[in-house]
Amino acid sequence: MDDPFAGKRRRMTEEQLRARGIADEAVLRAMARVPRERFVAEGLRGSAYVDGPLPIGRGQTISQPYIVAYMTERLELSGREAVLEIGTGSGYQAAVLAETASRVYTVERIPELSAGARALLEGELGYRNVFYKVGRGQEGWAEFAPFERIVLTAAPEEFPAPLFRQLAEGGIALAPLGAGGQSLVRFRKREGRIDAEELIGVVFVPLV
Repeated sequence: MDDPFAGKRRRMTEEQLRARGIADEAVLRAMARVPRERFVAEGLRGSAYVDGPLPIGRGQTISQPYIVAYMTERLELSGREAVLEIGTGSGYQAAVLAETASRVYTVERIPELSAGARALLEGELGYRNVFYKVGRGQEGWAEFAPFERIVLTAAPEEFPAPLFRQLAEGGIALAPLGAGGQSLVRFRKREGRIDAEELIGVVFVPLV
């Protein structure tokens, strides 16, 4: 069956991602495979591959494709990692992570969003390496810690301390930080010490 969005996905991958510096081929393949149009309301599917975020309801958004690809690339995934995602939202970032990591543990505070993402990812798209929890993202998911990677898709003012405790030695955590102007910050855990690196300016919904 022909995919009417395949051409849009290819153009998005080449023009919005590769042309702007995304170079990890695994990330580019994932972005070209995951059907972003399935993660937005039917009335917005024609805009699914625009270069920007889109609303998904409950005051939340699906991130700009470039930001999803940029964050995934900055996690430096080899395909063997367990990733903790804070903020399931539509499930789009979780799908991209499921394509590029071994296991994804995703936490969402809004039950309806978690259920909708699970129905799509597991029920319709067939992902079997994504695990779902409804709860406060600041608390993480200690039952399955430590995680080689942690990524936040909502912005706290400061990185939640419990999540650092759930990050594996040698692991990477990525989060937008700030209440007003936000910066995407990458953390590395080395010998129990956390090193921080500021990357780019971003705009995310707050982590509450």
